[in-house]
Amino acid sequence: MKIAVTAASGQLGSSIVNALVKQIGTANVVALARTPEKAQGLGVEIRPGDYNSLTTLERSLIGVDTVLLVSGMDAPDKRIEQHRNVINAAKNSGVKKIVYTSVQGAEHDTAFSPVIQSNRQTEEDIKSSGLDWVIGRNGIYIEPDVEYIESYKKAGNVSNCAGQGRCAYTNREELAYAYAKMLLEDKHQGHTYNLHGELLTQAQLVDHLNHAFGLSLRFIALTYEEYKADRVAELGDFIGTVIAGIYQGIAQGALENESHYAQAAGRPHQTWQDYFARLN
Repeated sequence: MKIAVTAASGQLGSSIVNALVKQIGTANVVALARTPEKAQGLGVEIRPGDYNSLTTLERSLIGVDTVLLVSGMDAPDKRIEQHRNVINAAKNSGVKKIVYTSVQGAEHDTAFSPVIQSNRQTEEDIKSSGLDWVIGRNGIYIEPDVEYIESYKKAGNVSNCAGQGRCAYTNREELAYAYAKMLLEDKHQGHTYNLHGELLTQAQLVDHLNHAFGLSLRFIALTYEEYKADRVAELGDFIGTVIAGIYQGIAQGALENESHYAQAAGRPHQTWQDYFARLN
C-alpha cells in the first residue's frame, strides 16, 4: 500500500507523515507539498501537491492507493474548489480511498461558520466521489495556547469570548496517531469521527497552564466584539475574524461534542494532565 499525504510541509501533514512512517516505513509514504523543497526533511518521497493544479495532482497521485487530504487554509469559497481538485485527481489517478481532516465548529451564526460550511461541503463531495472514505473532524489545537504563554504572562491573563463553554481540544501528535490508523485500517470505512480529548472550559485550561508553568493567570471573559477587535488588530481582518469566530462557537456550545477518538485510534486520547506534565 502506498499512502500520500497532502500539505505535508505543514505541521499536521508532517506529523501524519511521521506517524505513518513508524507504522509502514518510508518506502510506502509519499509527501505532497505545494512547495516540495519545504518537505525535504521528512525522509520520504516528495511530489508536487498544489491544490490549485488538477493536472499536477493527477501526476503526483499515480500509483497511490490512499490519500490523506489535509483541509486547506485558503478562503472558504476557494477551499471547496481546491479540495475538489484533490478528490477528482484521486479518482482520475486510480486512488481507492480518501481520508479527510475536517473540523468541528458551529455551522451557522458565527464568524467561523463559513469555514465549517466549506468543510461540510468537502465532506459531501468525498462521500459522493465513489471512493472509499473516512472523515475526521478535528477538535481545536491546544498547542497555540502553550506557544502563546509568554504573551499570557505579560498580560497576566487569558482573555477571549468563549465564556463558560466547554471546548473539544486536541493536539497534533494525537491527531497524527489517529489518522495513521484511519488510513491503514479498513474498519474505519464510511465513518465520521470527532477527534479530541477531554472537554475543557477556558478556566480549566488556564488551571493547566498555571500548573505547568508555575503561573497565576486568570481567565477574563470578553464579548465577541471586544475579542474580535483584539484579534483583528494583531492578526489582520481575515485570520482575526476566524479566530474570534472559533471562540464564539465555543461559547455557544458548538465544540461540546462527543469524542470518537478511541474508536478511530484504538486507544484513548492522551489526558491533559499527562500532556501538560510533559511540558515541564
